[in-house]
Amino acid sequence: MSELVQLGGVSGHLAKPKGNGPHPGLIVIQEWWGLSDHIKSVADRFAAVGYLAFAPDLYHGELANLGDNDTAMKLTQKYSPGAPAELQQVFDALKKHPDCSGKVGSVGFCFGGRMSLALGLSRPVDAICTFYGGGMQQLFDQLGNLHAPVLGLFGDKDQSIPVGTVEEFDKLLGKLGLEHEVIVYPNSGHAFFRDSDPSSYRPEAAKDAWERATKFFKKNLN
Repeated sequence: MSELVQLGGVSGHLAKPKGNGPHPGLIVIQEWWGLSDHIKSVADRFAAVGYLAFAPDLYHGELANLGDNDTAMKLTQKYSPGAPAELQQVFDALKKHPDCSGKVGSVGFCFGGRMSLALGLSRPVDAICTFYGGGMQQLFDQLGNLHAPVLGLFGDKDQSIPVGTVEEFDKLLGKLGLEHEVIVYPNSGHAFFRDSDPSSYRPEAAKDAWERATKFFKKNLN
């Protein structure tokens, strides 16, 4: 079951599992296009396997069409400064939600992948997953503030996140002693998980990434 609601003053798509709660909470964070049908469907998929999943609308109703990079960039520049604070509000509200067990994880894609990490810097997130987090290197000097397991999922052909940057991320997490796993999928570019876009979607990588993500959250949130 899904609905548009407000959590912590932030509107978004709330997907609830079947059956009585409480359920572990999961914040599903949008790509730079905005709260698209694809991201809503990802929240629905997580709800179907037992998570109270909330996908916040960090662009406040605005949306860029897939492939319209200029509009996406403008929206990111407009709304990204306020996104970390809004995600903190969402985290606080979801953790207290009557259907939430009190355990809350985060997962984000592209822009949201960076925001998933950013949330973990300021709130006690129980598990952090980043799918091809664009611009995540902006946070590398702050990773010491993370206190949760991290799962990073990337493609080796991603033009926006070179493999060297992913390797640096992996090494930094190791030096910090954080429980983590970083996977780089062969012959996969940015947004390999986006099944609504045949040009970027890589079914094998997406299937493995979904299995790893659900296993990761089951271990750390259930």
